[in-house]
Amino acid sequence: MTRTRFARLAAATVVAVALLPLSGCVYAQIPTDVPAAEPSASSEPSETPSDEPSTSSETLTFAEGLDLTSSSFVQWGDGLMVDDEWKVASPDDGNGNWSYSTLDDSCTVHFWQGLLGAGIAVPGDDSATTDALIAAILGGAPADVTPNAQNGELSYQLGGSGGVDARQVIGEETGRTWIMTARGFSQVGAGLYMIADCTGTKADVEAIIDQVNAKSAVIVVP
Repeated sequence: MTRTRFARLAAATVVAVALLPLSGCVYAQIPTDVPAAEPSASSEPSETPSDEPSTSSETLTFAEGLDLTSSSFVQWGDGLMVDDEWKVASPDDGNGNWSYSTLDDSCTVHFWQGLLGAGIAVPGDDSATTDALIAAILGGAPADVTPNAQNGELSYQLGGSGGVDARQVIGEETGRTWIMTARGFSQVGAGLYMIADCTGTKADVEAIIDQVNAKSAVIVVP
């Protein structure tokens, strides 16, 4: 099941926030009220997408992302909204932000999807665009993110399928660990991320991310 289509995406634009270190618990500091902004003509899709996602490929690598066009739509396919092992922590705010928590409140997963702000997309390089997206959310410059990030993977079109190249940054403090997994799309001028923030170790958070990836996927509709 996918979330409401992209009516709200046009109002969601990444903005830089106060500088945050790439360590420690950041969930409480994630902007939950992203200021609305109209996208530029170059980033606003020119056509209404069909209801069916594209299934022409089983992967969406950083290189394959360059085959998308400005009229493509990218969004989360949200499988947690109907999962009784998760509860809503914060509802969709209309600006591309929402979150869920486990029933015991040991983990929270924050989702965002929206258009990239000016200067974030790096033409011809989805990996660099993704690092720039992470920098815009956490603060600082892409050069601060790149050496601290690692490659990750999100599900593509169907939960549990894998195939979407992504970038991850990890932070730890006593008793808590968070992992941010993001993907920016240079050609589309859009991006998405999730932050899993849990009590426990890196392994505990990775297990939660595996659960989320098994139920939620990146949906692309060209």
